[in-house]
Amino acid sequence: MKAIICEKYGPPSDLVLKEIPSPEPKEKEVLVRLHACGVNFPDTLIIQGKYQFKPDLPFTPGSDIAGVVKSVGEGVKHLKPGDEVFGFVAHGGFAQEVIAPSRNVFPKPPNMDAPIAASFLMAYGTSYHALKDRAKLQGGETLVVLGASGGVGLAAVELGKLMGARVIACASTDEKLALCKEHGADETINYSKEDLKNRIKELTEGKGADVVYDPVGGTYSEAALRAVGREGRFLVVGFAAGDIPKIPLNLALLKECQIVGVFWGSFAMKLPRDNMSNTLQLMQWYGEGSLKPHIHGIYKLEDAPKALEEMMNRKVRGKIVIDCQ
Repeated sequence: MKAIICEKYGPPSDLVLKEIPSPEPKEKEVLVRLHACGVNFPDTLIIQGKYQFKPDLPFTPGSDIAGVVKSVGEGVKHLKPGDEVFGFVAHGGFAQEVIAPSRNVFPKPPNMDAPIAASFLMAYGTSYHALKDRAKLQGGETLVVLGASGGVGLAAVELGKLMGARVIACASTDEKLALCKEHGADETINYSKEDLKNRIKELTEGKGADVVYDPVGGTYSEAALRAVGREGRFLVVGFAAGDIPKIPLNLALLKECQIVGVFWGSFAMKLPRDNMSNTLQLMQWYGEGSLKPHIHGIYKLEDAPKALEEMMNRKVRGKIVIDCQ
């Protein structure tokens, strides 16, 4: 089978397409013949050795998968060869085949095509876990989403609106914000032109945000935290800006607010039943037409490095998908 290989940490241009042996599933594993794999911002960090964990070299990046079960290992009861599935792996998705833990693979809804399925679990799983489990977002609260036009950001906009919040979407261009409005944002802030803290305060009539969803980091984090209201929740989701901010902790004291970490991958691995419950709810909403993933573009497997460059250059609105066939 063919796979994109990271032989040394570095930029996407260092990745190579190689022919490698087809793997065999072990106990409670499944071998999936991939149709598509979503591209997520952590993929750009993993290949540079900058993510929370570092796979042993060489490895294949890619986590958000969709395809058909080719074979199953011992102890797998809920899946069989020929089943159309979607799911997630720690890495290995930019390939024609991948081994996945059976608990991380789900039957694909018949009305969900492969590119959408490969764009779904990590973005919506992260955002729903963040808003439901970590922020405990309530109807009528104000949710501010930074990086709102990206994969997880746009999912947070849709889910926040679906959960009854007033959603303020923040992004760097008017074009990105127009997409956020299409996906349910009530208000928008262009933080390349407007003062983020003051604009949030204006839009909340001085009260401040109840919840801030921050997958961006950098200089925007402190500004957004300063605009959180009393007893608000600031969700630390990621650092797409590249810099991990140093936050003055007196802000949490003065506001009696919470700074809350969000690591969906860890949650999904350690609490699979809770993650399954969240996934079933997300699939129900998708089936009802309440969630509408936005596909920015689809790239061939050999062009995966170009897709990662697009992600790193912040040119992506919604999700990029790799066609693995």
